[in-house]
Amino acid sequence: MSGSTGSSTVTVVLVHGAFAENAGWTGVISRLAQNGVRAFAASNPLRGVAVDSRYVADRLHAVPGPVVLVGHGYGGMVITQAAVAAFNVEALVYVGAFAPETEETAADLAALYPGSTLRGNVVATPLSSGESELTIRADAFPQQFCGDLDAATSSRLAATQRAVLGRALDEPLTTAVPAWRTLPSWFVYGAADRLIPAAAHARFARRAGSQGTTRVEHASHAIALSEPDAVTRSILAAIAG
Repeated sequence: MSGSTGSSTVTVVLVHGAFAENAGWTGVISRLAQNGVRAFAASNPLRGVAVDSRYVADRLHAVPGPVVLVGHGYGGMVITQAAVAAFNVEALVYVGAFAPETEETAADLAALYPGSTLRGNVVATPLSSGESELTIRADAFPQQFCGDLDAATSSRLAATQRAVLGRALDEPLTTAVPAWRTLPSWFVYGAADRLIPAAAHARFARRAGSQGTTRVEHASHAIALSEPDAVTRSILAAIAG
């Protein structure tokens, strides 16, 4: 994707999910810049929906002007709650992401349909607090998270993955009205996602009344890395919309 749509007053804020980090948005950020769009990645603490959404909302409050808020994976849980507390969010983009209803958890939503193979491929590391952090086994990471990327990139992603606190995946959305009920939303996901089944993504989009849904055949959960053009197009559509 190249060319420019001209300078935009919108800022795109990107929120990564579990087992990922900010660099996963690099290709999308560069393509948005080519189209005259400001964007930055907000680090997701991965400590729990309430904590993470408060942090992201604080980052949003510091952004002048309108925001298109983008979430990947578990980051969809976070943006759905954070946007409710931020006055400047005008649209949501779910990138291979959960779009929960009140009281739903990431773990529950991943199990709605067959196809998620995450449960058997995670490692729990005990913490001094008595809780545990979860990571994907290094040997399983390529197939589980990013089966459409080359071996060298997959190995790097496995080594740099961010651990998620175990309870974060079991913590429900608590806001009374999910942000997608009051804000327009766009969805883009991979048909070969092994963390969140494609059928679940399609359900989220239908329920939210998606303004535009893109299913990318053969794309993995790491769709922002493997298919940055498709993800960027969805974000630009949200800005235009």
